[in-house]
Amino acid sequence: MSQPSPPTEAPAAAAPRSRILAWALWDFGATAVNAIVITFVFSVYLTSTVGEGLPGPTSPASWLGRALAAAGLLVAVLAPLTGVWVDAPARRRRALAALTGLVVLLTASMALIRDDVRFLWPGLILLACTAACSELATVPYNAMLRQLSTPRNAGAVSGFGLALGYFGSVLALLVVYVGFISGDGETRGLLDLPAADGQNIRAAMLLVAAWFGLFALPLLVSVPAPVTREPAERIGVLAAYRRLGRALRDEWRRDRNVVYYLGASAVFRDGLAGVFTFGAVLGVTVYGVSQADVLLFGMAASVVAAVGAVLGGRADDWFGSKRVIVTSLSAMIAVGTALLVLSGPAAFWACGLMLCPFIGPVLSSARTLMLRLTEPGNEGVAFGLYTTAGRAATFLAPWLFSLFIDIFDADRAGMGGLIVVLALGLLAMLGVRAPHRRATSRSVD
Repeated sequence: MSQPSPPTEAPAAAAPRSRILAWALWDFGATAVNAIVITFVFSVYLTSTVGEGLPGPTSPASWLGRALAAAGLLVAVLAPLTGVWVDAPARRRRALAALTGLVVLLTASMALIRDDVRFLWPGLILLACTAACSELATVPYNAMLRQLSTPRNAGAVSGFGLALGYFGSVLALLVVYVGFISGDGETRGLLDLPAADGQNIRAAMLLVAAWFGLFALPLLVSVPAPVTREPAERIGVLAAYRRLGRALRDEWRRDRNVVYYLGASAVFRDGLAGVFTFGAVLGVTVYGVSQADVLLFGMAASVVAAVGAVLGGRADDWFGSKRVIVTSLSAMIAVGTALLVLSGPAAFWACGLMLCPFIGPVLSSARTLMLRLTEPGNEGVAFGLYTTAGRAATFLAPWLFSLFIDIFDADRAGMGGLIVVLALGLLAMLGVRAPHRRATSRSVD
């Protein structure tokens, strides 16, 4: 007896602009969590301030890598279940509301993490849980795109959300820098908050929690549950994984090259995430960049990455997705290797900004290549596998980052672990056959 299929949505109609804006505003708020909590502020606060003087051979940066590796493993385990569960359109808003609420609560709880080494472990646990919930929240969020777009405007709607997300990260970093962190005296920022005991950083976490909750609210309130043809199917844990296995088996039988690409993209996408996640920590602990200046770097990096994404899209149309990915990864490995042997804030700024233009093109071309490898009509299944594969490898970069620090007894060595992940992704990508967009037949790169 065949398994019942998940409920299907009624054909999509053009959504009002207000609902599209509400959807994009969620990403506008979510980027503040990623930029300030996970990358540029709270993680730096934990490793450079709270963890200072930590006894034992393991550095705070290495513990950060281990915590995020654990978060990645949690995401890898739960993402398939989440993806199958939100196949039922009626469940998407509920799942998104629950995960968004958890992120807001966890972020607000970071205000309790004082400048005391005893608070390092609670801080790392909060950070790991926040990263996992934030990542899982993107599953129902991305699935909602189907409710708000048609085949004619899906790309435009998706691009609008991405652009607003970049803008959100820059604006949030600017607000936190000016209001909470700028300056070097006993009080910081325009709000004149005490720096003692991390009070300014802890207050910033409350702002970020409120920021995300405020900008997520329009989506959770204004976008109704879609009308479905069938009631939502009850899905258990084992059934979810069996469904995922069937989808992978079907793709393997249809085109093994697609499965190869899913594995390759999962590795190099995790490498890119690792560069962003740990770059700010290395900037402060290894290259001598101040906690205030690293926020300025984050703003500059977001702008450069956005420009790189636009230019990379044009290069993709002319040269093909695979060539853009391979070229960009090769350039990032070269720049990362140079950064591994250089020192000082100037080297960090120069090499860091040289890395950023290649991140956007890789992410954009990776998604485009998935589309070009997919048979018409199978886009939903293909991108479900693409998302799940990406989640499955999220532990790799944090694990190698911490492993290299432990082996070489130096935080700088963590960059070597990230380079290894990028190199593994590059080598795997070389074996993928990729169709060229401009080819008139099924030719490959």
